[in-house]
Amino acid sequence: MDLGDNLAVVFHGVNDLRVEQRPIPIPKDDQVLLKVDTVGICGSDLHLLRNGLLGFYVAKPPMVIGHEGTGTVVQVGEGVSHLKQGDRVVIDTLPRCQKCTCCQIGRYNICSHPTRGRDTQTGGCMARYYAHDADLCYKLPEEVSQEEGAMLEPLAIALHACRRGNVRQGSVVLIIGAGPVGLLTLAMSKAYGATKVIVTDVSKWRLDKARELGADLTLEAQPNDSEDLAVQKITSLLGCRPNISFDCAGFQSTTRIAVQATASGGTAVIVGISGKDDMSLPVRDILTREIDVRGCYACVNDFTTAIELVATRKVDIKRLATHHYQMSDALRAFDELRSGKGNPIKVLVHIN
Repeated sequence: MDLGDNLAVVFHGVNDLRVEQRPIPIPKDDQVLLKVDTVGICGSDLHLLRNGLLGFYVAKPPMVIGHEGTGTVVQVGEGVSHLKQGDRVVIDTLPRCQKCTCCQIGRYNICSHPTRGRDTQTGGCMARYYAHDADLCYKLPEEVSQEEGAMLEPLAIALHACRRGNVRQGSVVLIIGAGPVGLLTLAMSKAYGATKVIVTDVSKWRLDKARELGADLTLEAQPNDSEDLAVQKITSLLGCRPNISFDCAGFQSTTRIAVQATASGGTAVIVGISGKDDMSLPVRDILTREIDVRGCYACVNDFTTAIELVATRKVDIKRLATHHYQMSDALRAFDELRSGKGNPIKVLVHIN
């Protein structure tokens, strides 16, 4: 089978991203070869480009970038039976070993020694062709487009975040950071029954999108505000303290504000990753007001639910996709997302 070329977006180092040819991968017995359709640019991709980190880990260039992808199966490994040529799928790229205690109890997102799938950290899916473990590919129903599929991973993260925060009927929620994950956490909080949600961000256009997606209140954050003033503005506008706060930005300042704003006995969930290994937290608040601080890493067992939510139109993720680029313009897509030109929310690259 003549598959043609394999143009890919390759990270060569900090601020060094190139579009170049790569060998077409040969799928292993338990893998499928995908003709990639659409890949979303994640905030972690921008962090990689800025500082060379994949989350908290140092990247080893050169590596193909991208992990929010959909594609069509063009080749099937000998051991694969549940997928066939022509199936449209979304990929789950989170590494796991499937042997440790965490994996065995279904919490593979906090795998003790992730090995299986680790190649996705060195060879992403922003390429014309991509090989991936077949059982980490989820078939898309007809009702879900490839574009929507490319946004399922951030939706799955939002689902996991709401479970970590225990959002339920009557919750009052604060969301700091109105990027795609923050906006989807907003949508899922409302779906879970939150009666009041306030979203804060430094970007006015992101807050406009938050109101469009159902935010009850929005607050344009001022970078020079003290933590006390930021908390005062949030609680004054809300009329109370939120009992659940999500930091979807991941910086020390935003995590501290999330903790300090949360009502006594409430929960603050750290969702965003800035790449910093350590930060200073307001321990007095955590201790004397018994604030539960919870981590939220990626997602776990959420893709099937995310697919169902989109297929049944319980969640409309199409509105997040503000910018579309062809593969030939991939570098411009990264540049304009980094600069904020054109008020981007979710940027999609159409590979083939």
